[in-house]
Amino acid sequence: MKIQELADLMGLTPHTIRFYEKEGLLDSRHIQREKNNYRNYSDEAIERLRLIKKFQGIGCSLAELKTILQDHDTNARTNQEVIEWILQKINEIERKKDEYDQMLVTLNWMLTYRKLLNEDPQQAEAMMADLRLRMNI
Repeated sequence: MKIQELADLMGLTPHTIRFYEKEGLLDSRHIQREKNNYRNYSDEAIERLRLIKKFQGIGCSLAELKTILQDHDTNARTNQEVIEWILQKINEIERKKDEYDQMLVTLNWMLTYRKLLNEDPQQAEAMMADLRLRMNI
């Protein structure tokens, strides 16, 4: 299939698919060049792109993707090593979740404070005074 067909099927842009090829995430198993130099993608390209999207969905960087796909292609990691990687990824996501939770607490405080400035300025000032007290400002 041609690049636009593949892009439409996978919900990607042709530019993204070309980028993956340039970065080595797609190779000769996935792409054949025709005499006119057009790319022709195999069914394996669909599976490869699904795998890429799956790992992007769990927050993998481009560098991680390259390593994962290389390990996948060569069966370089043992099952135990894969389990350890999964546990590390879980810990990384839990840390990020904690950071996002703290951001939400701060944003909700800011929202409440700003609404109180309109509705009850004295209560807003009390809220700010409490924050200064807790932060020793």
